[in-house]
Amino acid sequence: MSRATDRGPAEQHFSFDWCSFDRVFAHGGKRKISFARALKRARGPIRFIDLSVLGPGADIGIHTHQSDNEELYVVLSGVGRMSLDGREFEVGPGHVVLNHPGGTHALRNTGEGELRIVVLEIETRSDNQPDPG
Repeated sequence: MSRATDRGPAEQHFSFDWCSFDRVFAHGGKRKISFARALKRARGPIRFIDLSVLGPGADIGIHTHQSDNEELYVVLSGVGRMSLDGREFEVGPGHVVLNHPGGTHALRNTGEGELRIVVLEIETRSDNQPDPG
């Protein structure tokens, strides 16, 4: 199958296999990480979905989000140390961490292997939108 048809109708089906990885210093981190962006949108509740790979000792530097978005980290493999609004704790496979709007966080790989996470940035509901519930 071609990649265009694999993606499904109206760009509703995505795969990290279709992405190329970029190497960056994330938010002032001390070592580069790799990430692949499966989805990036200017409109809609999900702004982006990334697969981030942190090698041993690599980190996503401490940063604070704007009040119009929150970020979700889903740990797929590896181990790390998360800083979230002044608290620190270990994370590993199966952990899900929510950074609230205006929140501050960082993540460092503390293991000997790769730390793999999926990162979703989600637009928060503004005060002028009705509550769907």
